[in-house]
Amino acid sequence: MVGIAYLLGSIPTGYLVGWTKGIDIRKIGSGNIGATNVFRSLGKTSGIIVLGIDALKGYAACRWAAPLVYSWLMAPGQADLAARQKLALAAGIAAVLGHTFCCWLQFKGGKGIATTGGAFAALAPSAVLTTLSIWILALAVTRYVSVASITAAIVLPVTVWFWGGSLEMVVITAVIGLLAIYKHRMNVRRLVHGTEPRFGTKMSKPVS
Repeated sequence: MVGIAYLLGSIPTGYLVGWTKGIDIRKIGSGNIGATNVFRSLGKTSGIIVLGIDALKGYAACRWAAPLVYSWLMAPGQADLAARQKLALAAGIAAVLGHTFCCWLQFKGGKGIATTGGAFAALAPSAVLTTLSIWILALAVTRYVSVASITAAIVLPVTVWFWGGSLEMVVITAVIGLLAIYKHRMNVRRLVHGTEPRFGTKMSKPVS
């Protein structure tokens, strides 16, 4: 199951959308294959497609793939809700890692925000809706997607706890959040130097 979820998460949506346009998304803008760079470099439509599919990868791993595999593994009458939830959580982690460390692109990938959001929309929808609201607020105030995303990475474990998530889920979202913050280290550097592009800025060349 973990392998299937990893491969699902590793689908390099941003790279593939760029490829259909004859563009290597890794060579323009921030060089990242995630939705934010696609928005800036390839336009709104491409960005929405990438955002939606990247989120769907995480959601599908937890909501559809994990229960399907679970039903194959378990004999009739042996359903265990706790085991099923653990399998779904493992699938979500694997999908995020697949997106972040894409095996098709030399283990380089996106920052995992959309895929994490999709996974936990299946696992903890109230927490994700709360976090999404905070993400929107942070973006509206700062106009930096990176600041909004780092804020969401910090807030998600708190909202999972607030909405009654298990300690295991709180710890896992905290670890995933730390990974997302680490993946944003270049954004943090640009923020410090005042060179981070604001939301809506068009990009056609690599940023330093």
